[in-house]
Amino acid sequence: MSEYEPSPWEPIADHVERYIATNGEDGFIWEGGEVIILTTTGAKSGKERRTPLIRVTDGERYFVVASMGGAPQNPQWFHNMVANPEVTIQDRADVQQLTARIASPEEKAKYWPIAVAAWPDYDKYQESTERDIPLMICESR
Repeated sequence: MSEYEPSPWEPIADHVERYIATNGEDGFIWEGGEVIILTTTGAKSGKERRTPLIRVTDGERYFVVASMGGAPQNPQWFHNMVANPEVTIQDRADVQQLTARIASPEEKAKYWPIAVAAWPDYDKYQESTERDIPLMICESR
């Protein structure tokens, strides 16, 4: 396992720390949405990175939306997933080792409504940016 490096943004580092310490008892709900912790390996640093993200699942796989609130660029964790697709998702006390990939346009059309049901603002984020927000599919290895 690689060395963990907390987010330089204190609110994110704190959220991750509380979530992991309590198996999601503290931190599972954020602004009305359910949260998972995504662990990636840094594309450049090789260090373990953890990010709280909205929980999107169909019961068989997880989806993570690289929205960054509709920013013009993808979040860093997205680049980490593309470079190193072996990820870990912690959903409360359940920790799973998964493989991530970018959804095809057809898959995104199929699964996007699941993401929007979990976090309705995803539609607003997509409308507010010119980039096509990637939907990552995380499945069992």
